[in-house]
Amino acid sequence: MTAALLDPLIATMNIRRVLPLHESSHRLRELCPADPRVYGVAVMSDVSRRRWWPLAEAVAGDRLQAMYDGAAADTGSEAVAAHQVAAMLVHVVIGRVVPLLVLEGRAWDPGLENLWVHVDSEAAIDWVGVVEPTLRVLPGDPIFGGRGAPATPRIGDGVVALPGEAALTTWLAHRCHRALEPLFARLYQVSGGVLAVPAMWHMVGSAVVGAATQVPVLAGIGEADGMRRAQAVLDALVGFGVPVRGRGRVSLARAC
Repeated sequence: MTAALLDPLIATMNIRRVLPLHESSHRLRELCPADPRVYGVAVMSDVSRRRWWPLAEAVAGDRLQAMYDGAAADTGSEAVAAHQVAAMLVHVVIGRVVPLLVLEGRAWDPGLENLWVHVDSEAAIDWVGVVEPTLRVLPGDPIFGGRGAPATPRIGDGVVALPGEAALTTWLAHRCHRALEPLFARLYQVSGGVLAVPAMWHMVGSAVVGAATQVPVLAGIGEADGMRRAQAVLDALVGFGVPVRGRGRVSLARAC
């Protein structure tokens, strides 16, 4: 039994039907078995809702204000608190899904309405879940048995095949952009502007590059495919008008 199976939240998941996302998340957890919640997500139908809340509440409610206030009280610095909360938001939305894109050419939907977060006893986010578990995949995904995507996407198998890497990376960048934009705007508001929104987007760029370089090392595979896919995500984000490239980026890669 691996260390990942000993995690209390993972061990108590009630998986009624194994989907491709379950299999991918299991592989992601194995990247860092000492801290298996670093990568991957849960499927919300598999878990108890205790200490879970929809990420959309960070925009519409007082959740983000409370998280920022708590971080400021703990660190004694509004600037450090804003960086910590921004880094958390980046990891929740894009820092978990890019590793799957890098490794398998797959992605779950990181849209704001699809993500839930789990908090520990100190109200800090320590895991992420998705409501809709369907993965977007490449035409040559192993689920198709090497035959390429059929004319009708096999949605019933828990996947939707997109035409190729360009479509997948653009779709993923779009979904992450639409989720992070209101989160960053809300954080800027609750923190009194102590951290500029462009600086938050620079953190996104660092997270994507960090995943493209670190995850292949953890998995013991070559980095060419992952780096190409990660750069395509960054290119798409730049095309959406956000400054994910530039100086002063903060590295968010977590070493196991």
